[in-house]
Amino acid sequence: MDARLLDILVCPICKANLEYHKAEQELVCKPCKLAFPIRDDIPIMLEDEARQLTDGQ
Repeated sequence: MDARLLDILVCPICKANLEYHKAEQELVCKPCKLAFPIRDDIPIMLEDEARQLTDGQ
């Protein structure tokens, strides 16, 4: 994942900063408790594609 891209990407729902989780290949929005997948180095920033996080994540 390109570091410059990470600097400008925000959550499409609440506009919060995202955390990059390299092992899971996801961008995580803590306020929304959503994880957006990264496929072939392309972040999929669609709410319908996001995974809901549980309290332990």
